[in-house]
Amino acid sequence: MTSTIGQNIEALCSEHGLDRELIIEAMKDAVKAAAKKQFKNYDKTGEGIEVDWNDEEGIVEISAQKTVVEVVENPSIELSLDEAIELTESDEIEIGDTLLIPLPTEELGRIAAQTAKQILVQKVREAVREKVYEEYIDRKGELINGTVKRFERGDMIIDLGNNLEAIAPKRELVRSENWSQGERIRLVIVDVSKDLKGQQIIVSRTSAELLKRLFEMEVPEIYDDTVVIKSAVREPGDRAKIAVASNEKDVDPVGACVGMKGSRVQSIIKELRGEKIDIIEWSEEPSVFAANALSPAKVSQVRIIDINRRVMEVIVTEDQLSLAIGKKGQNVRLATRLVGWEINIISEDIIKKEIAQQMGRMMASGEAVPISALQGVSAGQAAELKSKGVTDVESLAAMTVDDLVDVLDISLDEAERILGAAQAVVEASGDQSSDEDGEAAEPDEVSAEETENPVEESAGEAVEEAADEDEK
Repeated sequence: MTSTIGQNIEALCSEHGLDRELIIEAMKDAVKAAAKKQFKNYDKTGEGIEVDWNDEEGIVEISAQKTVVEVVENPSIELSLDEAIELTESDEIEIGDTLLIPLPTEELGRIAAQTAKQILVQKVREAVREKVYEEYIDRKGELINGTVKRFERGDMIIDLGNNLEAIAPKRELVRSENWSQGERIRLVIVDVSKDLKGQQIIVSRTSAELLKRLFEMEVPEIYDDTVVIKSAVREPGDRAKIAVASNEKDVDPVGACVGMKGSRVQSIIKELRGEKIDIIEWSEEPSVFAANALSPAKVSQVRIIDINRRVMEVIVTEDQLSLAIGKKGQNVRLATRLVGWEINIISEDIIKKEIAQQMGRMMASGEAVPISALQGVSAGQAAELKSKGVTDVESLAAMTVDDLVDVLDISLDEAERILGAAQAVVEASGDQSSDEDGEAAEPDEVSAEETENPVEESAGEAVEEAADEDEK
């Protein structure tokens, strides 16, 4: 029994990397619990049982603690002076002394030995889990390498080496990724548990932290803090966006992450099994950041609607609308999460139509709409037209493209755009007049809603400002 115990202790320490003294204390507690049941004839309460480890001989020593008394009333914890002298073979024993009476370890029965083994295994398991917890609790968010060991009801068990396993729950795995047993895999630690059942280390392939750690590995500028990752969001297996900023003016953060001919970002895309990645330049201005975050769409204008509720409107041209929204709303959804603001995408054509309707209502009411109120017409162009006798939007709409090109010396495309805007206002004026004549609309109710519309309010202000300039 004895020589093998020392060998087993050394084996446990080597296998699990545990402290030798911790194993010895666990073994002593286990043997003591078994001895309390086995040696009740020596000590009925079991409180006087002592267990020690003899390191020189590599054995466990069990003894019962008893007090020397004149008259023995409780033999389980007391013995007479004569018995004490006989056991110790010493005449120096006195009343009141406490002796440790050796107990034969050979008398530990099979059941007691099995009890000791179970307790020892449990204590060693607890010690191992505590060691793992202390080692990994501060490593949350860290990238680790492992090998796919097995699958359990959709969860993936990862072998981390050194007899250590981690678990990637089904919710932390990317549906489009297929892994085989024995395949190398990179994951990020998302949690460490102290529970007595199952694996303690929970890892993930879906976390945005995985994206950040991969960029840190591939981009030296991020590792040395020249470039900083401000935020990252993912729809795992499909698309991701990451916002970066530079601490040095002469370093392009986006270019550093992309790498020469896209080499750096391509290696990350390969690791994520083809997941598309948009690298965005971060800005402390929410409107600029939002415009960047909607990449690859080109944004015409960003307007803050409610700064307290963090709501903004992003205006894009019709040909950029579907690109800004993305497949099933994915692009704007990721941009919203990246920026932290609610983003509403609006087509520029709708805004133009609303402005045209606002100006049309003014024309229908008899007001002259100055040319400078038209979107895209500069003050200088308005003055040039006025000098030629074209003073309002209605007279502008009556011009031909060739005439407008000659007057303003602009391209055909720009002339067509300006005339189109003017004609839209005139058409809106005609529609408004028809509605009023046929009593098909309720102007009071419409205008009440319109006063709450920032687009129409700004249009009205633009018209008033243009009128003031014309008067001057």
